[in-house]
Amino acid sequence: MLGLVASLAGLGVSVYLTVVHYSTIALACPANAVVNCEQVLASSFAVIGGSGMPTSAAGIVWFVVSAALAAATWRARGPRLARVQLAWSAIGLVTVVYLVYVEIVLLGAVCIWCSAAHLMVLVIFLVALARLPEDRVAS
Repeated sequence: MLGLVASLAGLGVSVYLTVVHYSTIALACPANAVVNCEQVLASSFAVIGGSGMPTSAAGIVWFVVSAALAAATWRARGPRLARVQLAWSAIGLVTVVYLVYVEIVLLGAVCIWCSAAHLMVLVIFLVALARLPEDRVAS
């Protein structure tokens, strides 16, 4: 259940950031020396490969798949589905580690909204890790 809730929360953040990207809606985020969503979201890293598509749009896709996997594992437990969910969440976690590196090291600014989505990815990964059958963890 926690994985599903985290997926839906991450989906909400990703949708919000995507709407802000494509509209004239002001971003709700404080701006100071470290926390500066505008700086992060206006950077070249905020879009996928210079395409103009925001990384938050990829987040929407990732969180939708994550929610589907969480719902499926909530209804039916099985080692194969648990491994798929763990692999999917690991892909998200690796992406988050890279994005946090970009924010802190390359941009010198942190986006609170991005951090909220990143936290949801971490929660989803930890839930997926905890759902692995015990005999599979030891091997």
